[in-house]
Amino acid sequence: QVQLVESGGGLVQPGGSLRLSCVASGFSLDTHSAGWFRQAPGKEREGVSFISPKNNVTYYTDSVKGRFTISKNNAANTMWLQMNSLKPEDTAVYYCAAGPTLVAGPWEGLYDYWGQGIQVTVSS
Repeated sequence: QVQLVESGGGLVQPGGSLRLSCVASGFSLDTHSAGWFRQAPGKEREGVSFISPKNNVTYYTDSVKGRFTISKNNAANTMWLQMNSLKPEDTAVYYCAAGPTLVAGPWEGLYDYWGQGIQVTVSS
């Protein structure tokens, strides 16, 4: 059965760091593009960062470039989002997602499998 299990969220002060983890089961990250969306209160879901299955080509939305890093380990079937220099506007529920495509990017329709979401709150 397909499953994505997220961990690593929480409360952090502005300028701090968090690392989100997503463990996949029932499929392999070496055949599926994967990444992270987020949704803040009152706002639409936004694509944050994505990674391709074979060549590890990455995508970042402009607002997180230079601060966030996506990575994965195919043997462990695990993906991470390292978030540094966090800002209050990063506050959202973060969702990991994966889909059977070679293209990694912020197009929600590509992603068949979704985690349950995890809260990230950046506040002093």
